Amino acid sequence: MEDSFGGSSSKDKCSIKEQDQLLPIANVGRLMKQILPQNAKISKEAKETMQECVSEFISFVTSEASEKCRKERRKTVNGDDICWALATLGFDDYAAPMRRYLHRFRELEQDHNNSKLNHDER
Repeated sequence: MEDSFGGSSSKDKCSIKEQDQLLPIANVGRLMKQILPQNAKISKEAKETMQECVSEFISFVTSEASEKCRKERRKTVNGDDICWALATLGFDDYAAPMRRYLHRFRELEQDHNNSKLNHDER
């Protein structure tokens, strides 16, 4: 049976929804290529497998952070929540570098905002 969007079944709707939850495969492939030697090839299957894994990992960590926010009656997940979730889930090797990155990002944001303020005052 065809729906109003030209789809043929509810199974098609489900696969579209699942696809929307995955990171774009081109981005995954680009990240993989950055790590490998320049002449290395990556199969479509390898990219798709990695796409599913990293998407699941992000969902897993985000879900934990979201649950923390829900318990604290907050609606916005922030970088600190993600760092907390990584540590809580046992990904300490990722949590520490993420905290450093977040700290540096906030410093750069502050510097950018300060320079913008100074420029606007002229």
